[in-house]
Amino acid sequence: MTSPVFTEADFEIQPSAYAWTLKAMRVLERILKVRIALHHDGDLLETGDIFLFNHFARFETFIPQYLIHRRTGAYCRSVAAPEFFDEDDPLGRYLRSLGAVPTDWPDLLPFLAAEVVRGRKVVVFPEGGMVKDRRVLDPSGEYRVYSRSARERRKHHTGAAVTALAVEGFKRAVLRAADRGEREPLGRWAHDLGLASVDDLLERARRPTRIVPANITFYPIRITENILQKGAEWFNRGLGPRLAEELLIEGNILLKNTDMDIRLGDPIDVRQFLGLVDRWVLDRAAAHLEGVAAWLAPPGPGDPWPVRWWRRRQRRVAYRLRDAYMASMYAAVTVNLSHLASRMVFRLLDRGKAGIGSEPFHRALYLAVKDVQGRQGVFLHRSLRDPAAYQDLADGRASPGLEQFLATARRADLVAEEDGRYRFLDELRREHGFDEIRIENPVAVYANEVAPLAEVAAAVQNALERVSEPPDPRLWAGLRFDDEVRAYRCDRERFQGGRHDEVNREETFTESAEPFLLVPDEPAPLGVVVVHGFTAAPAEVRGLGERLRELGYPVCGPRLAGHGTSPWDLRERDWEEWLASVRRAYEIVGALADRVAVVGFSAGGALGLLLAAEHPDRLAGVAAVAPPVRLRDRSLALVPLVYGANRVVGAVSGLEGIKVFHRTEPEHPRINYRNMPIRALHELLGMVRTLEKRAPEVRCPVLLVQGTDDPTVDPAGVEELYRALGSGRRDLAWVASDRHGLVYEAVGDTWPRIEAFLGELRDGRA
Repeated sequence: MTSPVFTEADFEIQPSAYAWTLKAMRVLERILKVRIALHHDGDLLETGDIFLFNHFARFETFIPQYLIHRRTGAYCRSVAAPEFFDEDDPLGRYLRSLGAVPTDWPDLLPFLAAEVVRGRKVVVFPEGGMVKDRRVLDPSGEYRVYSRSARERRKHHTGAAVTALAVEGFKRAVLRAADRGEREPLGRWAHDLGLASVDDLLERARRPTRIVPANITFYPIRITENILQKGAEWFNRGLGPRLAEELLIEGNILLKNTDMDIRLGDPIDVRQFLGLVDRWVLDRAAAHLEGVAAWLAPPGPGDPWPVRWWRRRQRRVAYRLRDAYMASMYAAVTVNLSHLASRMVFRLLDRGKAGIGSEPFHRALYLAVKDVQGRQGVFLHRSLRDPAAYQDLADGRASPGLEQFLATARRADLVAEEDGRYRFLDELRREHGFDEIRIENPVAVYANEVAPLAEVAAAVQNALERVSEPPDPRLWAGLRFDDEVRAYRCDRERFQGGRHDEVNREETFTESAEPFLLVPDEPAPLGVVVVHGFTAAPAEVRGLGERLRELGYPVCGPRLAGHGTSPWDLRERDWEEWLASVRRAYEIVGALADRVAVVGFSAGGALGLLLAAEHPDRLAGVAAVAPPVRLRDRSLALVPLVYGANRVVGAVSGLEGIKVFHRTEPEHPRINYRNMPIRALHELLGMVRTLEKRAPEVRCPVLLVQGTDDPTVDPAGVEELYRALGSGRRDLAWVASDRHGLVYEAVGDTWPRIEAFLGELRDGRA
């Protein structure tokens, strides 16, 4: 079929097509499982001119234009393969209405340059096609990608660089004419470009031409069958292997939970690539070149010397510009756990190792995560920023993300697991075809994607070296505590905005909710975990923690899950998660001292006793202040009923429930939530019931401290708990007070009693 002949009129952008696309995409985003996240700083979408994207999947070709228009209202030009532009093809007409232009159109670059001057955004895929293997570096470290047509690896296209330089040259011609008072060419150029006035042209000429490199990263890559692929096979029995592979990979991206992270890199100002000589030549060439297209015309025998000189200089500058934006594009990869695991597998293979124990591999992967978190210029997938997604690795267990990676690797016969070891199979090293590698060796695809990132390679190398050395307890304690801080920040961010705002605005807590770790200069035989109460935060026990550190104890104050961020966060948690927070703090302190004591206030005291019922190694004792065995608030008797009603309403209607939060006026509004989630109250009551059952299992030394006239906790319940404990050494100390917050306010002799108890534990007298 003869390719159609197009004119500029054939590519007129249709605002109605953009409006329809926006509506359709909003519907598709609700239906499809791909999660599109756009990451950028400042006003890059507004001020960028040429946007460059890497290319891994076909449907990427319209996503950038959609996002740019949705965020800025700007219309975009893009380039696409010629086969999409048959003149009678509805898809071709639709693409043209959105601003797409075929890559083989003879007037392509002059047209795009003029569009940039007019203020259009231009979207380019400089790799020139899909890079399925994500292999962009050759053995010498140069950027090269596989060309399907040439069947070899080649340098990336320079079209974006050449276009940007032509735009910059034309802008210098405009400013030169303005400086010389030459109004006639300025008016002609403004008219030819369809601009409103010469002033409009001058304003555009003064703006720098900016190239914005961007990276699209998909995670995870799956190779399981999907409905899109199966449907296509059913309708077309002769489905070719290339199309079948693309439907398999892209169907999983679209139909199964997949993150599509689009990250805009630092903008490149084209003027910064023009040296003094370049500018001198440009200014002289500007006297001979008429309009935007002239800056992209092929060399002619009658060209004046400045024009000939500039065309030679332009080629060299374009190469430097191309190399700069490709490096920036690949540096913007969103690094995920599969990237680290893949690089680790290949690094071990390079060392001649055909396998590794599963626990050492998990711990090395954890160390790589922690290493890469501290490196500048590395962008992390959300799962590497949230410890909940990877912290199992620190304990030698596979995290959910690693389980998914291993399942894919096993399905492709790349990795086997036998007798607590991972064995690396020969298929990992085999060369695969360009249209096969995403299915046959996704581990190599992941590894190739981060090959340009030296920081990732260094993190993996350091992790493998450190995991082979004897473990440093203080190092691991520091890493685990860093996870606790990161978890707090992730939770706080997750429950801001949207439906959370109304309740969040009513909250009055202002003190820091970060967990704390206080380590004295000298080693200590006893460490302490201090645990805050229900709806509060670590600030509630920070004062006591600082006092204990002064006495020589290493101290950790954990943040109970759901606390210190938003009442909505607490609504999502159960009391077992609160106890898990205490366990993690116990492990941190256990790396810093021979034995560990737990001091908990209110619900924190109950959690300390529940931990003691599990008989963890090296537990010295528990001090529980005002444990909430019996609560004075009679309305809490209705909590099970309201909680049950909320569940029924939620299941039937999808609404939150009849009463989601119970509003209170806390004793310490700077550290407590005002809105108590009904579900959290239900969990609190469940925790208390469990403590009552398990109290006889507590056998370590216990100190109970209770205020005589506590307005929140009924002292009679603490007396019952005292009698139920299985500890051979237990004390119940009374503090004359009508306040609940004995620890936060350091009421009476609360702190001295705790200090005396810890001293006995430290000295072996308890």
